[in-house]
Amino acid sequence: MPILGVALLAACTLAGLFVGDLLGAALGLEANVGGVGVAMLLLIALTNLPGRRLGPETPTGNGVQFWSLMYIPIIVAMAAKQNVFAAVSGGVMAAVAGVLAVLAAFALVPVLSRWAQRP
Repeated sequence: MPILGVALLAACTLAGLFVGDLLGAALGLEANVGGVGVAMLLLIALTNLPGRRLGPETPTGNGVQFWSLMYIPIIVAMAAKQNVFAAVSGGVMAAVAGVLAVLAAFALVPVLSRWAQRP
C-alpha cells in the first residue's frame, strides 16, 4: 500500500510547513523557519514508532519505508537549491561564506573517518 506512505509523507510535509510558518511568525520573519527539518524529523519519528505494524514485511510498511527514504534526499536537494539562490542574490559575502563552509566540511571528512575507525 504505497498510498499510505504518500499520505504519511504529505501529512508530515503539511505539519512541517505549518510549524515552520509558526516559528517564522514567532521570530518576526515572513518566512518558513525549519519547516523542512520538522517534517523530516516527524516522518522519521512516525515511521519508527514502537508497536506499529509498519515493518518492511508488510505492504503498508514497504510503501511507508519507500516514501520516507525518498523524502529526505529530495527535500534536502530542494533546500540546498534555495540556499544557493539566496546566497547568489545576497551578494559576494554570502557566497564566500557558503563556499568556505563547504570547504571546511570537505576538510573534516578525513578527520571524521579516522575518528570513526577507532575502536
